[in-house]
Amino acid sequence: MSVPPAAEPTLGELQRALLQLREDQRDGIAGLRENLRTDLQVLAGRIEQAVTKDVYVADQRLIDQRLVVIERDLTAEARAREAAEAAAIANRRWLIGAFLAPLVVAAVQLWLLSKGARA
Repeated sequence: MSVPPAAEPTLGELQRALLQLREDQRDGIAGLRENLRTDLQVLAGRIEQAVTKDVYVADQRLIDQRLVVIERDLTAEARAREAAEAAAIANRRWLIGAFLAPLVVAAVQLWLLSKGARA
């Protein structure tokens, strides 16, 4: 069995098919190049935003130093607040004593006078 001659493509059809194939390849390669350019631009943007390890370590040291200072200040503030509260308590006790002591002395004197007047 042989293939009928009409089923075989002509040289013109083969040439058109080859030209279409080349055009498709050229368009595909151009698309790949454009995608590659876009990807490279995105990658370059990411690299520009990245920091070196030395910069990162230095930044972490600075943050650690700031935390130490904040902790020290916070501890000093807590001690100062406790001292202020203790001073306020002592002042309240002194004020209460300053007002109650004369009242107690006056009450004792009145009581003694009332006992002395009876006897």
